[in-house]
Amino acid sequence: MKHIHKKSNYSLFFIIHFSFLLLLPLAAHAEVRHLTLQQSIDIAREQSYSMRNLREDLKIAEYNLKSTLAGLKTHVDLSLTTPSFNQNIRTWEDSTGVSFYSVKRLDYSGTLTVNQPLITNGNIYWETGVNAYDDYNAFLRSSTLNTRLRFRQPIDALYGYNNVRANLKQARLAYERSQKSLQREELGLVYQISSGYYNLLSQQRSTEIARLDLERQTEANDIAQNKYASGLIKEVDALQMEVDLAEARNSFEVALINQQSTAASFKEMLGIALTDSIVLTDDLTYTPVTVDADEAVHYALTGRTELRDRDIAIELQNMTIRQTKANGMVRGYLEAYVQKTGTNSTGRSNPYSTTLSESYDNFIERPANYGVGLTVSIPIVDFGENRARVRAAKARQQQNIWSREELERSIETETRNAVARLNNNLKRLQLLEQNVSLAEKSFAITRQRFSDGDIDSQTLALERNRLNSAYRNHLSAYIDYQLSLADILRKTLHDYRP
Repeated sequence: MKHIHKKSNYSLFFIIHFSFLLLLPLAAHAEVRHLTLQQSIDIAREQSYSMRNLREDLKIAEYNLKSTLAGLKTHVDLSLTTPSFNQNIRTWEDSTGVSFYSVKRLDYSGTLTVNQPLITNGNIYWETGVNAYDDYNAFLRSSTLNTRLRFRQPIDALYGYNNVRANLKQARLAYERSQKSLQREELGLVYQISSGYYNLLSQQRSTEIARLDLERQTEANDIAQNKYASGLIKEVDALQMEVDLAEARNSFEVALINQQSTAASFKEMLGIALTDSIVLTDDLTYTPVTVDADEAVHYALTGRTELRDRDIAIELQNMTIRQTKANGMVRGYLEAYVQKTGTNSTGRSNPYSTTLSESYDNFIERPANYGVGLTVSIPIVDFGENRARVRAAKARQQQNIWSREELERSIETETRNAVARLNNNLKRLQLLEQNVSLAEKSFAITRQRFSDGDIDSQTLALERNRLNSAYRNHLSAYIDYQLSLADILRKTLHDYRP
């Protein structure tokens, strides 16, 4: 039995060193991180893939909104040709046949366009420009001055569907939807990180419980071996203690491996290096929080982003209905313009200033061109095509309305269930705290009785298992309570923690 006793001590020495090597990070590359739950959440917000991707989606929606708003402002464009030279052969066909002649020209031009979109879906634009060319074959130099003011207004945009207003509203709703998606994903991330944090905390505490159990079992085994050597207990009791020690040692090894695996998953969740070492700073203390179910439902129904998302879908479908109806209405546009032109041709021996000056004189003298018109398109017979499309769009809208109502009921149900779980988990945690205190006192008494020889090893093993069970149940209750709090935050968007 002395050999067995030495063997157990050697094995314990090996396990402790094995656990040290298993938990030792790569010193050259590792960073030791002491993390609270809030610090873990902050790291994930900055480094997790889903949050970074959603922030880019929000930027996309923001830039699209800015682009739509910028589209309503004045646009100014300048087009220049400086210069353009062409030499080719052209054909002329008349009653006498086909003839060919050479064309050799040098062109200069510049055009300034100012376009102002209107919120009524129309636009006003002003275009002015100058064009000049040299005809080398005809030995001519010609120039033209031109300016044009034009107005165009679709009449159906005044009583039917306005594309400009619709695009602006769609861009704003898309931006709001991206904001809500980011907020919703952030709440989901908080719960996900909380779950991963407490899962790792559970594994770390389980490892600690297994280590303490191994120490207690080692001490009990030492006592049993001494008793057996003194002839105070039977050999079968000493062998049973050896078996219990082996089981405790195996449980500790398994706990170490599980802790390493859980830690790796949590590091991946946070987006940090797998070589970093994580130490969770949580002492299992808590503040009791009770939640009123009606109050929680009120917070959920007024704050949940999913409901606003359904409202946005209803607004967008209303726009689709209006657009579909407009396709069957009388359509058309009102257009008006006024234009001034001046032109002049002279010999190539004259400078450009001369032909431009004469073109300007002609521009002043020549009367303005103008025009105004109303074009109307009236649908007469479509055999109910547009009416059917409108009814289909309204049916989809009814689906959206029902979906929102069902979502409200679902949110109320899941919120009430979450509140019930929170309150039950709090009561369970408070009860199991008392059980841990009683189990510790009972084990201390039982261990002393075993040392005094009043009980056998089986009774001590039962009491040890009862203590381990109390520790594990309390840990499980604590984690369930903390996750219930995180779930309430996710479902109500209200933080009840003090």
